[in-house]
Order: sequence, then C-alpha cells, then structure tokens
Amino acid sequence: MPPAVYIVGLGIFTQGTSEFMLSGLLPGMADDLGVSIPDAGLLISAFAIGMVVGAPLLAVATLGWPRRTALVSLQAAFVVAHVVGALAPGYAVLFVTRVISALAYAGYWGVAVATAVALVPAAAKARAVAVVAGGLTLATIVGVPAGTLLGQVSSWRAAFWAVAAATVVSLVCTLLFVPGGRGAGERPSVRAELRGMARPQLWLSYAITAFAFGAVIVTFSYLAALLTEVGGVSEGWVPAILALFGVGGLAGIVVGGRTAEARPLGTLGLGLGGLALFSVLLALTAQVTAVAIALVLLLGFVGYVTNPALQSRVFTLAPGAPTLVGATNTAAFNVGNTVAPLLGGLAIDAGWGYASVAWVGAALAAAGVLGVLWAARLQRRVEREGPSVPVSVPVPSPGSAAVAQAARESVRAEA
Repeated sequence: MPPAVYIVGLGIFTQGTSEFMLSGLLPGMADDLGVSIPDAGLLISAFAIGMVVGAPLLAVATLGWPRRTALVSLQAAFVVAHVVGALAPGYAVLFVTRVISALAYAGYWGVAVATAVALVPAAAKARAVAVVAGGLTLATIVGVPAGTLLGQVSSWRAAFWAVAAATVVSLVCTLLFVPGGRGAGERPSVRAELRGMARPQLWLSYAITAFAFGAVIVTFSYLAALLTEVGGVSEGWVPAILALFGVGGLAGIVVGGRTAEARPLGTLGLGLGGLALFSVLLALTAQVTAVAIALVLLLGFVGYVTNPALQSRVFTLAPGAPTLVGATNTAAFNVGNTVAPLLGGLAIDAGWGYASVAWVGAALAAAGVLGVLWAARLQRRVEREGPSVPVSVPVPSPGSAAVAQAARESVRAEA
C-alpha cells in the first residue's frame, strides 16, 4: 500500500474529527455562545448541509484537477474556516464557517477515494478505500473523545485550533507523499458519470443511507447531554463513553465488511432492525447508567455494521459512475446528518426530554427497514426480468474499469 493512501486517510481522520466532535462539545458551546443546546446542535446540521451540497458539486468541479492540487486546496480551505471558527465572536459566524468547512471536507472525500483507487493495482483497490474510510472510524474512536476532553480541559475553541493544526500536518504530508498530476489514461467524463446514475434502485439506496445514518447520528449528536442530564453521568466520563461508541462502530464495520458482499440487503435489514430496537431500549432506560452505557456500545455496533453495505451497494448498482455515485452517497449520508439532529432538537424543544432523540432514531431506523424491504422486492424483480437500465457503461475515470468489473461480479453474486 503506497504511503499516499495512508496520507489521504490521515486527512479524513483530521477533518472527520471535526465532523463529529461537536456531539461532545455542545453543552460548553451553548454556554459560551449564549444559545440553547438544540440551537448549538444546529451547527451539526450546518456541517451536514455543506456536505450535502458540496459532495456532488465538488466531485464534478474537481474531476479534472490534479489530485494533489485538489487535496491541498481543499485542506487549506478547511484550515482557514476552522481558524475563523475558533475566533468567531458569535453563533452566526461559527455557523457559516461550519458550512464552508463541510464544503471543503466533502470535496476532499471524493478526491481522496479517487486518489486511493488510482494509486494501487486492481486487487488492492477495495483495501485502499477501506484505509481511507478507516480514517473516519479512527476519528470516532480517538479524535472525537480527544476533542471532547480538550474542550472540557480548556474550551471548545481549543478543540477547533487542534483540528486546524492537525489538518496542517496532513496538508504538509500530502505535499510530500501524494504524487502530482494524473496517471496515464485517466480521462474523467462528467457525461459518462451522469449516464451511470440513471437507475431507480440507486436512488432508493440513497434514501436507505439517509435513514440509516440519520438514525445513528440523531442519538449520537445529543449523547453527551442525554448521558449527563438523564443518566446522571459525570462530564468527565463522557469522552470515554464516546470512545466506547467508536469501539462498537469499529467492530460493526469489521463484521459488516465480512457480510456486506454476500448479503448486502440482509446486513442492512438486520443492522437497521437492531438500531431500532436498541434506540427504543435507550429511550426507555436512559436513566439507568449502566444499561445506557451498554446500549451506547451496541448502538455503535448496529449503527456502523450497515456502513460497508451502504457504501458498496451503490457501486454495485451504478458501476458506470464511480466518482459521482460515491459523492452522492456521501451527500445521502449527510441528508440524514442534517435532518436527524434537527428532528431531535425539535423533540427536545417540544418538552419531550433528551431521551426523545432515541425515539426519533428508532423511527428513522424503522423507515430504513421499510426501504430495505422495498429494495429486496425490486431486486427479486430484476432477477426475474433483468435490469431495465444497463448496469455497465464505459467509464474513463480513474480506476473505473476495475470498479465496474468488481461491481458486475457483485451483481451476479447477489443475484
């Protein structure tokens, strides 16, 4: 595995820490900025809005850029936004910087995956993508608890400074290790990418992605407040419990990675069903500290066991659009990340308490289960009648031949 693959994974780690660390910083941010915790929670939605808009747009805008140029430019924009955010005099300025940070991060995601795929031989492409995506898992396990602890010891602004500094280190490493230019034969085509997106099942998969991730993030976003206000957990224990969630998530990704290829819909159905069940249990038992902590671990597991299937299935459904399909799936993840915290905040504002966010998560997970059942029905129809839209189109983008071939094999295996 070339060092450059690990370097772009490092970039995902530093920026992904910022994506999720606000869950542990909300109480302190709300006090400092003079807003309610639900209003502070909208900063999470602001970041997700930027991801939703930025992922597909920047995937297209940077399709022809040299890889290193795109990565460094997007990281630089991310650093500047975090410096301004750390110095923000009030809520409005911080809100804008969160959107700008997310735009840069969304663009980085698309370029990072394309870079990893282009730098390795066909047999190692899946592992390269796993290394890049592993940066986000590591951010959940290490970065988010560390940011929460730094926020408690100093302030939430210190956590923003730390993310900016870590991203600068990643930027320098990118300059040193990621090759410039493009490989021979790499001729990206926006038209070919758009043609590859024309399949109804793909858009149903995006909806399932939004429901699945929304069901996870709505509880995770308010987890610190839920544990301290309802469960009576000391603030000093919050970073450790957030890390426990990350450990469950890592285990879920490992297990999901083993089952997603052979049984993608089964993995999604069981994961979402478990997410609905454990969310209901957390809503009912949040005041029992030991039970709540155990459920945090289980929520991390079932929340992330679906991730490999959510990520890989879209490439199976649209192998002709390896860049845009992944970017749009990133946007779908962040549709859930946008809407779910908003729904959780509305439930809290309605006077239903912090435990109500787990009920919202259960409802979103149940909607995801219905989507999976619908997808299974469509899949059976495809097996009987054949796809109405060709699943393979010639694609001249980086690494697309191997991705398309792997996707065609996955379609046959699933059928």
